[in-house]
Amino acid sequence: MTTTLDEPVRLLVHRHNLRNTCIAADPDAQRALAAGQARLRIDSFALTANNVTYAAFGEAMKYWSFFPTGSESLGCIPVWGFATVVESASLGVAPGQRCFGFWPMGSHLVVQPQAVDTRGFIDGSAHRASLPAPYNRVQFCAADTPRPDQHEARQALLRPLFTTAFLIDDFLAEHDFFGAQQVLLSSASSKTAYGTALCLAGRQDGPSPVSVVGLTAGMNLAFTRSLGCYDHVLAYDDLHALDPRVPTVYIDLSGSAAQRRSVHEHFAGTLSYSCTVGGTHWDALDSDLGLPGPRPTAFFAPGQLRKRTGPPPQGWGPEGFQQRVQAAWARLMRAMDACGGSPWLEVRQGHGAAAVRQVYLSLVEGRADPRAGHMLSMWDQRV
Repeated sequence: MTTTLDEPVRLLVHRHNLRNTCIAADPDAQRALAAGQARLRIDSFALTANNVTYAAFGEAMKYWSFFPTGSESLGCIPVWGFATVVESASLGVAPGQRCFGFWPMGSHLVVQPQAVDTRGFIDGSAHRASLPAPYNRVQFCAADTPRPDQHEARQALLRPLFTTAFLIDDFLAEHDFFGAQQVLLSSASSKTAYGTALCLAGRQDGPSPVSVVGLTAGMNLAFTRSLGCYDHVLAYDDLHALDPRVPTVYIDLSGSAAQRRSVHEHFAGTLSYSCTVGGTHWDALDSDLGLPGPRPTAFFAPGQLRKRTGPPPQGWGPEGFQQRVQAAWARLMRAMDACGGSPWLEVRQGHGAAAVRQVYLSLVEGRADPRAGHMLSMWDQRV
């Protein structure tokens, strides 16, 4: 249960300068519900470098479109987390139900539930109709199943990112790793990167046919090496230590144009595929014109998800997909539990708009501890 706010709010950011933020009244806190709508109170949400990626690609991949602000210059960054239904005019969605889904960084959200069943519903709000379907799914949390904070934190902090990691691994395997002998990941300390490395290193159908190498900032070397899911971990400045003759796939999770150029030039003639996923270095995104080797290609997780949840021969069906993801997720949970949650993840709670802004800026400015997993709330405290 949470305390009330004097004025329910959302954190907004300037679309073209992510360091600039403002606190605005939450438009969904009190507006009257139309027939079929429901109001959710956003209780807690995860905030990671992945949310900076959502902002960095807000225009290109329509992340700004999920929670419109009515302003061409300000955007609301989406987050994954937990909410409670506080008011409903929708059949099958009752006050008190807890949900997991894709929310604004705020205190409330009005949704238009469609296709309601015992597992959840689709937010059928008109402005979301053309947006990727996986982000519009809201899951009910089982009322009779205890959900300790640690469990919920892992789900919010890691599960969406790990699903992307699973899909990256699946995409590479589907294409026989483009003939490469090693996969190189930037931003190797990030949760998406080490999830991908874990999937690559522990394939269900046998040993990995590729070595997995991580690139990270010097200050994150010790943490990244301690995870044990990479064959090698190097600082960005030590890229030259890698053998340029080894056929390589580059998975770019940092978005740094300068680092991408360094990789392409170092592996000139042997880089078999270059894939962009993240944008944590949001202020270093730039043109790829003139790069040697393959042109960088954006990886769109919903596209691979749509293929794999479809029918055979390309797909496994929804249940088959979930079974495979769950098996991979169980490997991650075992790895984390084997070391008591450390060094993988240290859950840190924060409450109130000021705390949310502080964590957000630490991520934008690259100051965040990679071990930290921030679970935040716009509400002043949890009681």
